[in-house]
Amino acid sequence: MKFLSLFIYPIAHLITKLNQKWIKNPVFYQHKIRIELIIKAKNTVFGKSNNFSNIKNYEDFKKNIPIADYEDLKPYIERIKNGEKNILWHGKPLYFAKTSGTTSGTKYIPISKESISYHINSARDALFNFVVEKKSAKFFNKKLIFLSGSPEIETINGIYVGRLSGISNHHVPKWLKKNQLPSHKINCMEDWESKIDAIVEETVLEDLSLISGIPPWVQMYFDKLEAKTGNKIKDIFPNFSLFAYGGVNFEPYRKKIFESIGKQIDSLETYPASEGFIAYQNSQKDNGLLLLVNNGIFYEFITVDSYFSENRVRICLNDVEIGVNYALIINSNAGLWGYSIGDTIKFVSLFPHKIVVTGRIKHFISAFGEHVIAEEVEKSMQFACSSNPETRLSEFTVAPQVVNNQGGLPFHEWLIEFSTPPQNLEKFAKDLNDKMCELNSYYDDLIKGNVLQNLKITKINTFGFVNYMKSIGKLGGQNKVPRLSNDRNIANSLIQYIE
Repeated sequence: MKFLSLFIYPIAHLITKLNQKWIKNPVFYQHKIRIELIIKAKNTVFGKSNNFSNIKNYEDFKKNIPIADYEDLKPYIERIKNGEKNILWHGKPLYFAKTSGTTSGTKYIPISKESISYHINSARDALFNFVVEKKSAKFFNKKLIFLSGSPEIETINGIYVGRLSGISNHHVPKWLKKNQLPSHKINCMEDWESKIDAIVEETVLEDLSLISGIPPWVQMYFDKLEAKTGNKIKDIFPNFSLFAYGGVNFEPYRKKIFESIGKQIDSLETYPASEGFIAYQNSQKDNGLLLLVNNGIFYEFITVDSYFSENRVRICLNDVEIGVNYALIINSNAGLWGYSIGDTIKFVSLFPHKIVVTGRIKHFISAFGEHVIAEEVEKSMQFACSSNPETRLSEFTVAPQVVNNQGGLPFHEWLIEFSTPPQNLEKFAKDLNDKMCELNSYYDDLIKGNVLQNLKITKINTFGFVNYMKSIGKLGGQNKVPRLSNDRNIANSLIQYIE
């Protein structure tokens, strides 16, 4: 496999060059996709009941296709699960991506024969774009590890069912699979802790150049490698040069991960979802993610401020603005229509259209009308950690404490697990609170108006969050801790892990 990089580089250069066509003409390609989706789905059950044959423009599109969440589309999906064809998309889906919903239980997200190629090719293009920017594909010559869920697949009436990461694993090209770790047997292990232990044993003597996964679970892998060898990751894997990740904001974990590695390396952020591959980082010079406008998805956007209003307005790519928080809506060639995937995004660039993920539309704190969002708590945490540079963070979440059992005003409780705590916890809390006041004027008004007192930090003991995720059956894989919530369900569950 020594010469694999020589084979890959010219192909990567060609594909990256071809992608410039849609990158430079995003509105045209979005218009084209919208028309194609309607034409291909007009004879489906959903298409007929929503008058697809009479949709001529975007205004017609909005009038006939309502905004939907999983519960709205669930009756159609149940019909597909029962074996019916031509319901949301022509024929039957090739797969259902099985996800754990917080309000709908297990979700079955359709992936069609057309859409699966976009899932796979987008991951490839993210790596190829990196290769072209760095002018080197040498990391392909070494071993690559993808920390993901089990690739085992079930069937429901002829439709394959599995986790997205497991489904994707079946489509890894043969030329790459020879260098891929972990082995299939270990990858199929369900118990995450046992699986990580087995991966450590399998990989500790390998020559890894790329490691991919959700940051907190990659950190768990690094911790176990260090415990076994007594060495930093750079000494275990001297050719490790690229960390690829997605699913959570990397910033809260960055300092600890690079400390575990023992040196700075390149990182590559991707935005894959069961509903479609949305974006990837196409430059090491900035953190914006290139919105994939030619991926079989027609995107729509609703401002977060108006999302829960009866008069909310949905717009397409033509009308988006930089710096506005939008709820992301997709219409896809897998049969998702007007579907709110639950994520919020913000454009940081137009032409090329680049985004950052700012949180989840249902993950907020507004117990007193403050409407604090994930972007604000993560930026505040980043500021506090940089102002107290000795601090190393493992995980955190935020919840309101409406009834103060000790008397006094209510407050926001930050439940934080430190691997290295700040030397001055009071200063750290003040830095957090000051930054929150700066970022959220409503929160600032509540503090100054003596409706809320300053935030309080509750220290969670080592492995507290891991044990919590284990207790709810969501340890590892694509699962992550919600950054904040408007109730105390998570906070109350973490009480047993208080330091």
